[in-house]
Amino acid sequence: MSETITPMPPGLLDAAAAWRAADIVGQEWVVRLTGAEVAEVGAAARRLAADAADLSSVRARNFPLPILAPRLAAMLRDQVLEGRGFAVLRGLDPARLSRRETAAAFLGVGAHLGAFRPQNAKGHILGHVKDLGRSGDDPTARLYQTHERQTYHTDSCDVVGLMCLMPAKAGGRSSLVSSVTLYNEIRQRRPDLAAVLFEPIETDRRGEVGPGEDPWFTIPVFNWHAGHFAGIYQRQYIESARRFAGVAPLTPAQVEALDLLDALAEDPALHIELDFLPGDIQLVNNHVLFHDRTAFQDWPEPERRRHLLRLWLAPPDAQPLPPVFAERFGTVTASERGGVSVPRDRWIAPLEAE
Repeated sequence: MSETITPMPPGLLDAAAAWRAADIVGQEWVVRLTGAEVAEVGAAARRLAADAADLSSVRARNFPLPILAPRLAAMLRDQVLEGRGFAVLRGLDPARLSRRETAAAFLGVGAHLGAFRPQNAKGHILGHVKDLGRSGDDPTARLYQTHERQTYHTDSCDVVGLMCLMPAKAGGRSSLVSSVTLYNEIRQRRPDLAAVLFEPIETDRRGEVGPGEDPWFTIPVFNWHAGHFAGIYQRQYIESARRFAGVAPLTPAQVEALDLLDALAEDPALHIELDFLPGDIQLVNNHVLFHDRTAFQDWPEPERRRHLLRLWLAPPDAQPLPPVFAERFGTVTASERGGVSVPRDRWIAPLEAE
């Protein structure tokens, strides 16, 4: 467990990812696929799906995208890693593909963006965001398994990708806020509380504990390393970590800092909300954005219920991370970091939620 307090930036940060809601205009964040690109992805997906091998074996080399690949690389670099921190790839239609072909398409596109990372102790590299009837009050539950609002948080990877198979009957909107802007706001208003957020704080692993790990990790909410800002946050998991012996209660200063962070994230002037269309692939840089999902009401028919596929990705050109991130990411080496500690031979890509 690290007790190192990371340094704060010398001042406010002027970065492309330091946006406010008014800065996100039109739909400049949407990358619309051409007919040729859609056909290219579909053909590669059908070939891969026809192979009996588990889909977790897909790599960019066996999912050739000669037309789309350069555009994907530019989108990842310019918009997600070095720009505003998010983008949406639009144009695929899950209704034209089988479930296995749709999963193959998502995994194949993802393979051109970064290395897959396992999302749970079962070794799932293809996640399913779906209401499984679980409750956020259950300390072993993950909030993506519920219909509840998630609240602003980060996932344990460089970039999270979500592909919409079916939107909800009502609600379930994606919400994004710049953690760089949150830092700037707190630094201006309460520099004393900004400093608190650069201090180590325990976060519950929610039962997904690797060999030799504590059931929590200890990383500051805000981090500054090699000229790069990186946030890591899940308020509910910070609070549920207090259930463990050896984890102290939150101090009044920590509570005040986290409350201010949450209040600013809730400010409509700072966050945006996006609707998912079937086939949309949303990419979010966890280091500079917090993301959320509003609560939702589902359709009664099982086949119409809200369902997203998820990838945790480690791009080779992702920003440097401070050594303390190894507590959660396993390593800070690009292309190898993030996810839950599971041996490679146990990685799988399930086609249904488990």
